[in-house]
Amino acid sequence: MRKKTNWFWNVIIVFTLIGCTLAFVLHYKNWTSIKEGYLMITSGIYRQQIPLNTINTLEFVPKLPEMQRKNGFSWLAKEKGLFLDSISGQEVYVFVDDLRQRKLHIVHNDSLELYVNLADSLETQNLFDQLNMEGTSSYE
Repeated sequence: MRKKTNWFWNVIIVFTLIGCTLAFVLHYKNWTSIKEGYLMITSGIYRQQIPLNTINTLEFVPKLPEMQRKNGFSWLAKEKGLFLDSISGQEVYVFVDDLRQRKLHIVHNDSLELYVNLADSLETQNLFDQLNMEGTSSYE
């Protein structure tokens, strides 16, 4: 009797598991930094780089407004991706690690919106404080 080897399918399964694990790790949390006058936010394939001097509004909001997902995902208390505002139809970036906590609402370049929070509410507060200390424009 000849033994069957399914090496091709085994390789496909292993690469699929590695790819899924990598995607999970990249989107697991929001990576934020403030360097050289820019706020940089990354979560997997979603990335924003905002010049600090273009931020017009910086405020906390208790919940996200009504929006439709253009692309992105929602999983448990996470919400990430590019959404469309239901009222204006404008694109809004969302980087929310915990929907139950308050979120930072950032308006930059006069009309571009972004919502962000981090898994730890103290880290979100620290980000808010850092942005206020940079304060190159007046926030509401």
